[in-house]
Amino acid sequence: QATQGQLGGTGIGTFTDRLRDAVNGGSPVSADTLQDQGFGNGLGTDPSGKGTIPADQQLAVLAKDSDLVRLGLAGNLRSFSFLTAGGQTLRGDQLDYNGSPAGYADQPDEVVNYVDAHDNATLFDMLTLKLPEATSMADRVRMNTLSLATVTLAQGVSFWHAGTDLLRSKSLDHNSYDSGDWFNSLDWTGQDNGFGRGLPPAADNSAQWPVQGPLLANPALKPAPADIATASDQADVLLRLRSSTPLFRLGDAELIKQKLTFPGSGPDATPGVIVMSIDDTVGADVDPALSGVLVVYNASPTSTTQTVSALAGRNYALSDIQAQGTDPVVKTTTWDAATGAVTVPGRTVAVLVSPTAAVPTSSVGLTADRASQVYGSGQRVTLTATV
Repeated sequence: QATQGQLGGTGIGTFTDRLRDAVNGGSPVSADTLQDQGFGNGLGTDPSGKGTIPADQQLAVLAKDSDLVRLGLAGNLRSFSFLTAGGQTLRGDQLDYNGSPAGYADQPDEVVNYVDAHDNATLFDMLTLKLPEATSMADRVRMNTLSLATVTLAQGVSFWHAGTDLLRSKSLDHNSYDSGDWFNSLDWTGQDNGFGRGLPPAADNSAQWPVQGPLLANPALKPAPADIATASDQADVLLRLRSSTPLFRLGDAELIKQKLTFPGSGPDATPGVIVMSIDDTVGADVDPALSGVLVVYNASPTSTTQTVSALAGRNYALSDIQAQGTDPVVKTTTWDAATGAVTVPGRTVAVLVSPTAAVPTSSVGLTADRASQVYGSGQRVTLTATV
């Protein structure tokens, strides 16, 4: 059957609920877990007090969700291995997802990563249901961007729900199939995101009206056109980051297993933080312009410093796409080459790149050892000569 895990070698992808549920928390089809938080909306790091997860279990659930996000970033491959929260190095098909293997793909084109789609609640609406109600709209926009980034910068096929970059809302309707234009309309001008148009139809929502009603009536939860424009700008940045290097689109399971790692994963991982390294000095050269990419997802509300000692001595800097972008917060990201420490502000995804070092003509005669001293260990070096 054309189902998850049975399409190996076909080039046909299935939508993966693993990344979706780990980012959003709970289940989109269960009213009981409607307000359970996940990696992308503050589980364990910014608790809302709304969901069903006991306070003393939230960090453990977050650790498991974070591992599912890591696996999703690696294309949800059954054969991809990494150090998990339980302290074991496990393959994707050894990780649990509701009693089934989490990793099921043989190749990255067999998964479609997403956090919202035409069915269930929109990403903005899920953030509305799950984030602490006092969360500012600016921070809601940041979490919208961070959640989208788990999809956009992942190996495999990236899928966005129409209007998710515009904070699209269906007024918390979680099944808008027959809800008409009043709830389904999409304002491409970015003036109105659709939130607060009234209680969604009773057939699939009435049991949740006591939760939905007060939220829909709160004017602070409706974004202004400026908020929508900010979200759209940052979504555009994500798309440009994905297309900026083929390292985000390796397209082959062996390349992913060879080049992609998650420094800092395991039982000592910082809650709400995922570090992803794609090292192009290993194996075949995929991007001649870069020797590597380092991505830090900081879903917590506070700044984090992550030390990747294996990358000490490498020349990383914030991607020009973000450094020249409109978000002043991400621009405070720093990299310490001496120690391999990267500092990223809260509720931020930062992409750092390590350019390939171009060796001047006068240096062509350097030995490998001397080149390592001059240009840094592990740095891919391009030899150039003028003829």
